[in-house]
Amino acid sequence: MIIIAIGKFGISIAPVIAALGALVFGSSFALQGPLFNYGAGLTIILSRPFVVGNTIMVQGVSGVVEEIRLAATVLTNEDGEKITIPNKHVVGEIIHNSFANKIAEVSIGISYADEPQLAIDTISRTLAGIESFGDSSVNLGIRTGFRRPAISRYSTGSIWRSTPSSNRPG
Repeated sequence: MIIIAIGKFGISIAPVIAALGALVFGSSFALQGPLFNYGAGLTIILSRPFVVGNTIMVQGVSGVVEEIRLAATVLTNEDGEKITIPNKHVVGEIIHNSFANKIAEVSIGISYADEPQLAIDTISRTLAGIESFGDSSVNLGIRTGFRRPAISRYSTGSIWRSTPSSNRPG
């Protein structure tokens, strides 16, 4: 009714309708990201692929899940850094969930002149094995799980210091 009345006064409403269409179109692009994050957050909350306290890795980022919000998931890595991942980057991706454990994979190169078995025994009798042969080294592979709170306590120095000197090479 109002549109007909405005047209009777000689005012063209086509530019107004076009401007409103452009405004709605631009707004839909501006709201696309946040709405997708909220939808993905709702999917995570309902499907529960992980819960607070789980250790996950998604898109190359890993850490302990501290908080699952509607728009983002907050992780804490081994260095204590908080990592906020928008939920649209979590849903539809491959999620590695090691629950309360962290899987550590390490490769150690030793000289061909050294004895690989002694190095394997030094590291651990059950954790290491020959992974590959490099140009100038035998590469030992280690794959083990740690309870999450304990992982930051381990370092190369502490493992070396805890190895009895009679088992150390050289």
